[in-house]
Amino acid sequence: MLWSPAVMVSLLLLLKCMAVTSGEQQPYKLPLVFPLAKDPNTSLYTIAIKKDATLVVDLAGTLVWSTCPSTHSTVPCLSGTCSVVNQQQQRRCRYVDGGRFWAGREPGSRCACAAHPSNPVTGECSTGDLTSFAMSADSIDNPTKSRNLEAFNTVGACAPQRLLASLPATATGIAGFSQRPLSLPSQLVAQRNFGNKFAVCFPEFVSIGDTHKVYIGLDHGTGGGQRFVDYTDTIPYTPLLTNPRNPGYYLPVKHITVWWNSASVTASLPAGALDVDGRTGRGGVVLSTVTPYAIMRPDVFRAFVQAFDAAVQRGKYSDVYRVPAVEPFKLCYNDAFPLLKRPISYDVPTIRLELAGATGNWSLFNGNYLVRLPGANCVGILEMGAGHMPVDGEPAMVLGVKQLDRNLLVFDLDKMVLWFSSLLDFRWTSCSSVVA
Repeated sequence: MLWSPAVMVSLLLLLKCMAVTSGEQQPYKLPLVFPLAKDPNTSLYTIAIKKDATLVVDLAGTLVWSTCPSTHSTVPCLSGTCSVVNQQQQRRCRYVDGGRFWAGREPGSRCACAAHPSNPVTGECSTGDLTSFAMSADSIDNPTKSRNLEAFNTVGACAPQRLLASLPATATGIAGFSQRPLSLPSQLVAQRNFGNKFAVCFPEFVSIGDTHKVYIGLDHGTGGGQRFVDYTDTIPYTPLLTNPRNPGYYLPVKHITVWWNSASVTASLPAGALDVDGRTGRGGVVLSTVTPYAIMRPDVFRAFVQAFDAAVQRGKYSDVYRVPAVEPFKLCYNDAFPLLKRPISYDVPTIRLELAGATGNWSLFNGNYLVRLPGANCVGILEMGAGHMPVDGEPAMVLGVKQLDRNLLVFDLDKMVLWFSSLLDFRWTSCSSVVA
């Protein structure tokens, strides 16, 4: 989606005005840090950013939306911001009861902009006023590592209570993190005039801004204490792909290989099976924080299962074998995988996503796919059902929450590259040892 220069200028001016009216006389430079929390019931990540409530982090979300107080401000229907929100309406959505536009508005709100918030878990949408939300987060002064709580406003959509179905009990809405103009990072970049970059370390924090570095504490298994290194010196990066039909973050995956104890098997996929179709927007490999497990299109899943099973059969442990699947998983093995000492984990195959133009492969180690059940070890990668892919655009593969846990991701949206750590356990560190 291309935004007209007039619309973008209007939006930028509005966001900068919001920064001034919230108490600041000049753009901020310091980055903001939000604590992450993983809900045990839904496996979704939330940030405590809105007063007395949390918002679910959606990497592909285009809006910030929440339930609203009985009286709320509105954004004019003829504004540039309203033009932006009208251009990013969901293509496919099941609409539920919307707010009564004439109720709850401040006096004089005759021409109020209507937005279209959507729940990425249930696939439901609604309509509600575009308004302004008061929020707060910690700013970081890197030389001293001191943190100061700062207040700011963001443009967001009101939503009815029903739209919260399947979200964590503490959540009142969604914080979109896509590249679209009304996502949370995009708004903060416009308001604060800092770099167009954000970092996520699951399950510890989100950092938005680029006036500092992210440092990783490593001990390299020596037991001699940690040393902190710049993430750019220790983790690889990959180009990010743009899907003209979908705001999510796509990876240039060309091959899927399963490696185990010197046995390497590449999934037999047709040429271009993982590519994004530039006309329809379908296909590709996308990141998702609203899907518990990875999902593959049936043709991709079948080829992956064959490769994974072949790698296991060629491995050196003859007592590992397939067992009946445990729903929702389709690929399960007995409980005979041996235990590794450091890091303490099970010796299972490594799934490698081979990336075009990257400085390394994205590796899924055991903690990012293995699901241990009574009497079975299952692969936490699911096959897309007969209905549709529960992620907009029907990608060929989705990397879900299980695949992102205990990973550091740094999104540089000016350069359109993503720095990725893979499972931090195998770098002798964790998100609690990552400093933003």
